[in-house]
Amino acid sequence: HKVAPQDNRGIGHFNLEEEYRKVQGLFTGIKLLMWIVGVGTLAAGAIGVSNIMLIIVRERTKELGIRRAIGATPWMVQAQIILESLLLTLGSGLLGLSAGVGVLELVSRLIAAGGSSGEPQMFQNPGVTLSVALQALAVLVVSGVLAGFAPARRAVAITPMAALRSD
Repeated sequence: HKVAPQDNRGIGHFNLEEEYRKVQGLFTGIKLLMWIVGVGTLAAGAIGVSNIMLIIVRERTKELGIRRAIGATPWMVQAQIILESLLLTLGSGLLGLSAGVGVLELVSRLIAAGGSSGEPQMFQNPGVTLSVALQALAVLVVSGVLAGFAPARRAVAITPMAALRSD
């Protein structure tokens, strides 16, 4: 081929391993970004639930004081607030999960309708497994219960006399 031995560009070459590592690094970065966004969204949701529950405790101060005055134990008041937090989070989580599955089904049908050319589709059959959906719902519910502890402690700190005097 009459190529000089010192000419590094005389014969072309391609290292597939380098390209593979670059693509793997890209996907690792995307996964890390998804985790950061997911944890941030979960934290924002937990803070939101906690704030809503604090407002509910403040609005229902008299009711909680009357319950304490007629014999409700601090554990019963805490359980009520945490249960309300759990129900709020569970309801929102089920609604969000249903909406997400609905969007995935819509996207799947749109991809199937557009893929009649016979070519393989890159994002064919998007979906979420039941185990992943249940794990996400469980994490959401646990974070909602944890978010209800601070308002529950505040509800227990209300004395019956102070509650009855409040506006």
